[in-house]
Amino acid sequence: MLRNGLEPWHLLVLAIVVIVLFGSKKLPDSARALGKSMRILKSEAKAMKDEGDGATPPVEPTAVRTAADTSQPRAAAEPPAAAG
Repeated sequence: MLRNGLEPWHLLVLAIVVIVLFGSKKLPDSARALGKSMRILKSEAKAMKDEGDGATPPVEPTAVRTAADTSQPRAAAEPPAAAG
């Protein structure tokens, strides 16, 4: 029944319908957006695959030190002096 369901003339009719519905001005923008989406999907799938393999250990965040932190070591916390 659906032995040769997608023949070349089917694709031609489909292309004509898409052009009529969306207009020729919006097709390049739509194709560009579809390409971006496919690249994002591909990179996310690759990241998930790499994460699942365990090939690379997870990166732990490092502490960010400012110039004030490195200039002098911190003194032990002292209780505030009583006013007297």
